[in-house]
Amino acid sequence: MAVLVGHRALLQAFRGKAPGHAGVCRLAAAFSCPRQDAFPGKVSPSSGLNGRGAGTRHYSSDPKEDLRVRYLDGEDAGIVVMGINRPKAKNAISKNLVNMMFEAVDDIKKDNKVRSVILCSLVPGIFCAGADLKERAKMHQSEVGPFVSKARALITELGNLPVPTIAAIDGAALGGGLEMALACDIRIASNTAKMGLVETKLAIIPGAGGTQRLPRLISVSLAKELIFAARVVDGAEARLLGLTNHSVEQNNSGDAAYLRALELAREINPQGPIAIRMAKLAINQGIEVDLSTGLAIEEACYAQVIPTKDRLEGLAAFKEKRRPQFKGQ
Repeated sequence: MAVLVGHRALLQAFRGKAPGHAGVCRLAAAFSCPRQDAFPGKVSPSSGLNGRGAGTRHYSSDPKEDLRVRYLDGEDAGIVVMGINRPKAKNAISKNLVNMMFEAVDDIKKDNKVRSVILCSLVPGIFCAGADLKERAKMHQSEVGPFVSKARALITELGNLPVPTIAAIDGAALGGGLEMALACDIRIASNTAKMGLVETKLAIIPGAGGTQRLPRLISVSLAKELIFAARVVDGAEARLLGLTNHSVEQNNSGDAAYLRALELAREINPQGPIAIRMAKLAINQGIEVDLSTGLAIEEACYAQVIPTKDRLEGLAAFKEKRRPQFKGQ
């Protein structure tokens, strides 16, 4: 029954607004429903930027798209959902997925109307199992280095998006999958999700930022313990460690973390978009330097919001006791 419920909701989410949850990607149906039915209507990358309600954006002629990108509309306009969809490979990171995510991130970066991004999975029980080791085994040794470098660059670009990014972890996020989540600003996990940097089991180390982002997020000693032991933790323990912002009880549809991420994106959506971008920039750059330099960075970012129309609109709305209508100007 849970699968059927999730199936109906998934169809609603990407055909139009689902009642009560606009644009929700229900995860439980990913294995059971034909993809061409769940995500009808091709939209070219060029037209997708202008047509928020036009449907799913496709970056490949392959009918088995590895990535589904949805620009939500209506009251949720400004929220972009990136759904990884490689059920047979447990959402493992392949050459094609890297290329598609690069295109999606590049489009988002160029679109000033985007206010937040949710990275989720369309496959039940899996966020991302890390590198596609079957594809890796077929690579010549000379190909491995460049591929890892490109995957690392992708995750860096994801982290450098100017808008808030939220990773909705409803299943296993291992190796490179967790590294993608670590590059996001906020992580929300279901209590049943599994997370770990497990590369030492393969006699390698995390190669896409894990050795750098995890210690900055929790602590150096805890990060060493998790990486050295290749330990996997569940969503509840991840929350206690500070690895995630929230741990939510999983639901029958298997998308509890996504739904909480959508709620959070809706909290962010009404705020001043330029202010949000400047706040992210100030935090990201300031945390890497001493306090005095960080305060100078904050001052420079604050100066960017002073001449905006949005700041004047915020003051006017406060005076008139109404909700502000920010336009990102």
